[in-house]
Amino acid sequence: MREDFLSPLDGRYKNNLADLRSACGESAFAVARVRAESAWLLTLESLHLPEFKPFSAKEKALLEKISSLSCEDLETLEKIERQGHNGRPATNHDVKAVEYFVADKLSEFGFAHRVPWVHFALTSEDINSLAYGQMLSSALGEVLLPALVDLQKELCSRARKYARGVMLARTHGQPAVPTTFGKELKVFETRLARQIAQLRKQQISCKAGGAVGSYNAHLAVFPKVNWPAAAKRLIAQLNKNRKIKLFLSPVSTQVDNRDSYAELFDNLRRINTILLDFSQDMWRYISAGIVKQKAIAGEVGSSTMPQKINPIDFENAEGNLGVANALLGFFSQKLPVSRLQRDLSDSTALRNVPVALGHCLLAYLSLLKGIKKTDFNSSLAKEELLSHPEVLAEAYQCILRAAGVSGAYEKLKNFTRAQAVTAQDFKPFIESLNLDNKTKQKMLELQICSYIGLSAEQAGGKK
Repeated sequence: MREDFLSPLDGRYKNNLADLRSACGESAFAVARVRAESAWLLTLESLHLPEFKPFSAKEKALLEKISSLSCEDLETLEKIERQGHNGRPATNHDVKAVEYFVADKLSEFGFAHRVPWVHFALTSEDINSLAYGQMLSSALGEVLLPALVDLQKELCSRARKYARGVMLARTHGQPAVPTTFGKELKVFETRLARQIAQLRKQQISCKAGGAVGSYNAHLAVFPKVNWPAAAKRLIAQLNKNRKIKLFLSPVSTQVDNRDSYAELFDNLRRINTILLDFSQDMWRYISAGIVKQKAIAGEVGSSTMPQKINPIDFENAEGNLGVANALLGFFSQKLPVSRLQRDLSDSTALRNVPVALGHCLLAYLSLLKGIKKTDFNSSLAKEELLSHPEVLAEAYQCILRAAGVSGAYEKLKNFTRAQAVTAQDFKPFIESLNLDNKTKQKMLELQICSYIGLSAEQAGGKK
């Protein structure tokens, strides 16, 4: 029987999210927890405690192997939690299952004397904090950031390509002044670049301070050890080769403070809001014919209207960005709040963070795909612009102001507002003005398609 899914992320869109699933799926969560337990053992060894003998090369190799987790290992972990394993009843506790799994592996390979040190002085939230930190780091650094950079590069490239592609700008939906399509794309690229730069600087907080974050048990057993320094050493191990770094919360309750999560999610929300704005603008340009979509062989636009090429990539992006931002906004409000020293209401919320990231990634991929399937309809854009000669009124009234003409704005308003004006109508209007010939000539020589200010340069085009 075909497996069914509640979420399209694991059904319809499964193939689009393989890299993200590897970074922050449920299997990745288990791997990150086991890696945290193994890294803690190596940290304990680095403290040179008399009671803790140095690891042999064979033991270190085993810890590395344990941290990889085969499919069989994942099944064993599930058995330990839900069914019981090796004579133990079901733990009904996912982190305790990880502890028992690591302990069983050590015993299996002849290192049972290490078992008492597994999960030593830690609480579940230490392991979860370290695991979620690893997953968020991998998801952002290895999947989301590269996708965003690809999108930014495509926008930058197309901004240059269409730097001098003149078109009519609209403010309040009404004809305003000429612009270029490249410059309008550059606006979004510039906004996106700024947020990507902030995203690269994000760091994810973690903790390893025990039951309520104060290293109580740690110090009860080894009072002379600098445990915060040891925790930093632990995080340094987990930070190797990471683009997005983890850091130690200097003081916390049982749970990490997660303010850094809110900072990260709000950064993503800003990115998504920019891209939502872009999606809607592209939809409108396509609707007006200013942007053309390429026909893909075999693709169907409508089940009944054969002629249609729907802007589905931009529409899909808009929908996924909305879902992602709704979740990210909830996480930003929810996760930094925990009753007293800890309540469990964060647990289910945290498990849904990869869902939000999945909708983010789907949107980024859809936008990149959509942009690559479009082209600027320069002839139609120019035709539309030429049909609105009244947009030169801004330039004309400014030239008159500079020439000292009183009521310049009002003269152009009375001539152009709420009435059809042709390019030919402007010549007798200009000739009727009490102006010197040089000023009149400046006005007469003004061309609508060259009245683009610095648009081309702003888009990255050559002067």
